[in-house]
Amino acid sequence: MFIGFALVAVPLLFAVIVSATKVRGLADESAALVRSGVESTHYTQQLFQHISSMERNARLYQLLKDESFLGVYNAARKRFLATLDHVATSVGSTSKLNAQIRALKAADAELYEQLKSLQGGQTSAQANVLNEAFVSLFDAATVLSEETGLQIEAGLSHIQNSTDETQHYLLWQSAGVILITAGLVGMFTFLIMRPIRQIDSAIHQLGQGTFSKTIAVRGPSDLRKLGQQLEWLRTRLLEIAQERNRFLRHMSHELKTPLAGVREGTELLLDGAVGELTSGQREVGEILRDNSIRLQQLIENLLSFSAWQTRHTGLELTQFRLRPLIKSALETHQLTLLAQRMHLDLKVDDIELYADRAKLKLILDNLLSNALKYSPKGGTIFVHAHHDKGQLILDVADTGPGIPLSERAAVFEAFYSGRAPVSGHLKGTGIGLSVVSEFVAAHGGTIEIMDGQFAGAHFRVVMPLKSREATTA
Repeated sequence: MFIGFALVAVPLLFAVIVSATKVRGLADESAALVRSGVESTHYTQQLFQHISSMERNARLYQLLKDESFLGVYNAARKRFLATLDHVATSVGSTSKLNAQIRALKAADAELYEQLKSLQGGQTSAQANVLNEAFVSLFDAATVLSEETGLQIEAGLSHIQNSTDETQHYLLWQSAGVILITAGLVGMFTFLIMRPIRQIDSAIHQLGQGTFSKTIAVRGPSDLRKLGQQLEWLRTRLLEIAQERNRFLRHMSHELKTPLAGVREGTELLLDGAVGELTSGQREVGEILRDNSIRLQQLIENLLSFSAWQTRHTGLELTQFRLRPLIKSALETHQLTLLAQRMHLDLKVDDIELYADRAKLKLILDNLLSNALKYSPKGGTIFVHAHHDKGQLILDVADTGPGIPLSERAAVFEAFYSGRAPVSGHLKGTGIGLSVVSEFVAAHGGTIEIMDGQFAGAHFRVVMPLKSREATTA
């Protein structure tokens, strides 16, 4: 995860650095242009001030012929020339700007020569030439000022273009960074979520009591270690389940041995092997025989439950049709159906399944046995089956007393038997429906108790026509 976050942060960090560099470059260029504009404006203003000072001192010298004014003129002229150099350095050297500066210097040199010629006396023609020289100097300074303004405007246009280019570059860079980041996030999400989904599936598998599948988690080392812990838990639960089933088998066999002796002795008593019994003794003997038979059935049910738990470790998937399977299950209960004078309501579509045939037959056997057990004589057993959107919908119902709401949460638990009256002579052990629930869940289906359609208990099984194990394979 740390590597993932680091790699995701790399393009973002690169984008931030590039953006900061671009913005810093624009800021520096803008600041330089502002400084250049302020300096050039200041220097051009000084040029006009120096020219005005030069003109004033030249006029005074022209009138008064005082050499001190000529000295002041020369000082102003030096400042003028120095300012010209500053203008060239502040705005930047271009051919056009250099030409304007050379024109100003030439005009200044010509003006200075005109002014020196006044030392021998002044004529009106010389005065006019001097005036025209100052006008030319002012005009050249004005052109220079305009040229510096154009230079600044060109710099502003360049910055504007650079800003637009930078904006477009940063937009494309942001789009690229978003795509790269999204790709990295998607990749690392897949790499991290895949083992998490495997862990979730493993926990769901353990919660359903399926311990046959090996848990293997592929991914980062921390998640692999968690998968190894779940695999250890699976093996421990499998060992505990095997020990429980082994205990049930051993205890059942141990109980059957003395029970066989009790049953044999009871039969001998009732057959008169030790003498004729009185009516009271025969009644007690019959009670012993009935209860020993019931106890034997309970023990056999325990053995059956242990065998069912053992066979629940996996599905043996085959392709078969539902109608022959239901017919086979009904034939198993044919004698009971005839003895109880039961009616059958069969509505079964010709459906083809890919599932565990033996387990589905056990589901049908247990549901039919439960319906026969709680239905009154002459009642009706309903078996309906159809398919919808790749799912098998199997309904088994009866006309018995139904299942109270208070008992529905527990009917699918092992060894739970309801309080409703049973039509048969023996009460069940409550194993059948728990086995049905386990086998339906093993196929990726559900079983629930429905209301409203039939008078008695109504069980609905919904499971895929193709088992999920077949789909994943």
